[in-house]
Amino acid sequence: MSTRTFRITVRGVFDGLNTDQRAELLARAAEHDVLRAAFTPEGHLSYDLAARSAFTFRFLDSGEEEEDILEASERAEEAARAWLAERAYGYKNLRSQAEDLSQAPLSKRQRRAAAQKNL
Repeated sequence: MSTRTFRITVRGVFDGLNTDQRAELLARAAEHDVLRAAFTPEGHLSYDLAARSAFTFRFLDSGEEEEDILEASERAEEAARAWLAERAYGYKNLRSQAEDLSQAPLSKRQRRAAAQKNL
């Protein structure tokens, strides 16, 4: 059986941030810029607090079975909650979306490469 790779996106909105928390997030905004976003096992946070209070965590996980994506989503949501709780950041509307990359459609370039490989 092969290992499946899952990409999990956990989204939410910061809620009830005090002045110090807001200043801390703004000071660290460059390292959480959406242009630096990546799916990582530990999760990558991105936000643009100057534009809006929404945030996104991106997690990379894996499993053996298709059903493992549900546990991966739960782990990602729990990791996001823990990160926010550790810093006492209020949040609301936390939700996740997961994608099994083994089920993702191939891009034009990937289809062409696969076709050439099979020749």
